[in-house]
Amino acid sequence: MKIWSSEHVFGHPWDTVIKAAMRKYPNPMNPCVVGVDVLDRNLDNQGRLHSHRLLSTEWGLPTLVKAVLGTNRTLTYIQEHSVVDPVGKKMELCSTNITLTNLVLVNERLVYTPHPDNPEMTVLTHEAVITVKGFSLGSYLESLMANTISSNARKGRDALEWVISRLNTEFEELAAAP
Repeated sequence: MKIWSSEHVFGHPWDTVIKAAMRKYPNPMNPCVVGVDVLDRNLDNQGRLHSHRLLSTEWGLPTLVKAVLGTNRTLTYIQEHSVVDPVGKKMELCSTNITLTNLVLVNERLVYTPHPDNPEMTVLTHEAVITVKGFSLGSYLESLMANTISSNARKGRDALEWVISRLNTEFEELAAAP
C-alpha cells in the first residue's frame, strides 16, 4: 500500500472554487476523462448537496504496466461521491476505481475548505491510498501510480484555475450585455 498526499491553496474564495470543481470536466488539462455521468444528486435535510457520479477515463498505461497487469484494457471507470456543505463551507469528494479492482485499488479523498486566515483563499487537501494486489512488483507499481496521481493532481488544480477563468469571463460578458 502506498499513501500519497498534498495540500494546495487556491487564491480564490471557497464558493468560486466549488463552482469550478462541479464544472471541472471536460477540460483540456485532463483529456483522459472522456465521460461524466451523474448517477444521483440530492439535497439532504441540512441543505448539503450529495452527488454520485461515474467518470469514464481513457488511460494510456505504459506497455510494461499492461504486461504486468495482464490487460490491454485502457477504458476505466471511477465512482465519485461528493458532499457540498454550503453552510459549513466544506466540500468532500471521495473516489475509487471500479475497473480492475481485483488488481489495483485507488481511493482518493479531496477536501476543500476556506483558508483559516484568509476567506479569499481556499485550501485543498488531497490524499490517495494505492494498493496493488498479488504482484511481486506491487510496491514498484504503487510508486509509479503515486507519481501519476501527483501529476494528475497538478493537472486537476490547473483545470480548476482554467474553469474559474472561464466562469469569470462568462460573468463579465453577462454584466456587459445590454
